[in-house]
Amino acid sequence: MHTQSANKILPLAAGLLTAVIAFSSSFSVIVQGLRGVGASPAQAASGLLALSVVMGLCSIVYSWRTRMPISIAWSTPGAAFLAIAGVPEGGFATAVGAFLVTGALIVLTGLVRPLGRWITAIPRSLASAMLAGILFDLCVAPVRALAGMPVQTGLIIATFILVGLWRRIAAVPIAALVTILLVVLGPGAASLPGGADIAGAVFTIPQFHLSAVIGIALPLYVITMASQNVPGLAIIKLNGYDPAPGPIFVTTGVATMVTAPFGGCAINLAAITAALCAGPEAGPDKALRYLSGISSGLAYIVFGLAAGWIVAFAEHAPLLIGAIAGLALLGAFAASVQGAMEDAGEREAAAICFVVAASGSAFFGVSAAFWGLVAGAAILLMKRAVSGAAGYSTGADR
Repeated sequence: MHTQSANKILPLAAGLLTAVIAFSSSFSVIVQGLRGVGASPAQAASGLLALSVVMGLCSIVYSWRTRMPISIAWSTPGAAFLAIAGVPEGGFATAVGAFLVTGALIVLTGLVRPLGRWITAIPRSLASAMLAGILFDLCVAPVRALAGMPVQTGLIIATFILVGLWRRIAAVPIAALVTILLVVLGPGAASLPGGADIAGAVFTIPQFHLSAVIGIALPLYVITMASQNVPGLAIIKLNGYDPAPGPIFVTTGVATMVTAPFGGCAINLAAITAALCAGPEAGPDKALRYLSGISSGLAYIVFGLAAGWIVAFAEHAPLLIGAIAGLALLGAFAASVQGAMEDAGEREAAAICFVVAASGSAFFGVSAAFWGLVAGAAILLMKRAVSGAAGYSTGADR
């Protein structure tokens, strides 16, 4: 009996740890993403609240029904994209319409198998290059913060580096804790705004504009599928579970559509933190690891209830929040750069995709990320066409 209780405690603790790490490492990215597409502080708080509660409920229900550690999360890479996408024509209401389209596309992916195959057919080098271009501007935020607030930012960066040498997974949460302490104990602490003023759900009537569908919805869909759902599914399978991907995509797509009018951007399978819930860290008994998905879901709901205060805090110290967001994304940026440059034959196309996406320049109201993917794909197709013609010509000569 004692052993069985201990086996249950381990997955519950792993789920709680997963939620703490995931939330503290990326809430700042979500806030910056929503603010980047025109959300007011109240709308950003509403989005954080909606995402946290709905993804928590999805984790609880799905893990309970399947008896598998299915960890549902928000799209951190997607939010990073939103942070640099710019305010669309029509403002935040148009961005909300784009979020709804993203959710519908994820649902269609779960229902129509060819859509999933098309997403996986995007060359890894281009998908990685686009993501690296999106993350680049956010990852240099700590450098900008160091110039503006050298002492506070220096302490945050030093904490991140020193803790990372000891235990990499704890580096961002502890650096985030140091950031909170610096702000709360700093000279401007008395002027911290009250979170109660912006707490609660805010409904935004969605509007639809073609440029936002092309420039926000499509890149957000590709990023969410390629950077979250596909690797998240692979991690779950790697740990010995075999969930049907279709129902998961339908569930997370519907969840995205439910949260969109309240400011939620995208909900998907957890990727990096999925290993904590599904792996050995969640206990030796694989049949009980589903409890980690339940406990992480409960923790997300609790964190979401504090969304108003979290956003108010972020508004008070934007430089330091930007710094911690940049540090949190460094690992994803490094992995994206590596993935973009792995294939020597695709490096030039990937480099062009990266440069265009990193430029932040929108054309015809469509974000740079979309044009980066288009430019890289065009170069890659031309190279393959020329290579194929040369091969045909050589064969004909023979």
